[in-house]
Amino acid sequence: MEFPTPLIEGRLLKRYKRFLADIELPSGEVVVAHCPNTGSMKRCQQENARVWLSKSDNPKRKLAYTWELVEVDEQYLACINTGYPNKLVGEAIANGVVEELTGYVEQKAEVKYGEKSRIDWLLTGGDGQKCYVEVKNVTLLEEDGIGYFPDAVTDRGRKHLYELANMVAEGHRAVMFFCVSHTGIDSVTPAVHIDKKYAQACMEVIEKGVEVIAYQVAIDTKGMAVARSVPVKMPKLT
Repeated sequence: MEFPTPLIEGRLLKRYKRFLADIELPSGEVVVAHCPNTGSMKRCQQENARVWLSKSDNPKRKLAYTWELVEVDEQYLACINTGYPNKLVGEAIANGVVEELTGYVEQKAEVKYGEKSRIDWLLTGGDGQKCYVEVKNVTLLEEDGIGYFPDAVTDRGRKHLYELANMVAEGHRAVMFFCVSHTGIDSVTPAVHIDKKYAQACMEVIEKGVEVIAYQVAIDTKGMAVARSVPVKMPKLT
């Protein structure tokens, strides 16, 4: 996936009201950019961090700039635009990059299932076997290359885990796909210290047959692509 227009570098002054960020451009001009991320963005909004913006020429848009990437700890790139992971994973599945999800003949996005939910990707095999794939974006790096999910308490995320388990109980395949949109993360683990209930639910549904996989995204200022598998490690619950 390539960015539609060349990205513009700047410096993050502050993020506020969830959807807004003040960015200083190299010229010294300060612009207000749209922040396409409703989450906590823990460790991805460091003051004065280098960031990259896209700019739209659409006169109907209220904000011309969109915040896309951030440099974390002055060495890693993370994508903060949560509109991309589903698309990236979909492209990777279609191109055969995800070894665990090859061999399906049909691939549909945003299919209704569960309790008023939509699965990110529904795959169907030639024999009619269905595979439900839920995508979660991972951008929280705390130490030693470990990526944590979630970065804030998520009752909705826990609900999705149980819905996947229900699909397994009905005879289908179900996969939790952690899309690692951070170049410094080498493994993923449920964040017990942030949401113990989510971590516990993750371990419960694995025992019921839900598969959990993680792939890291290669990121630069021109584009992104799902690149390589990284291990998922289950934590100890205390």
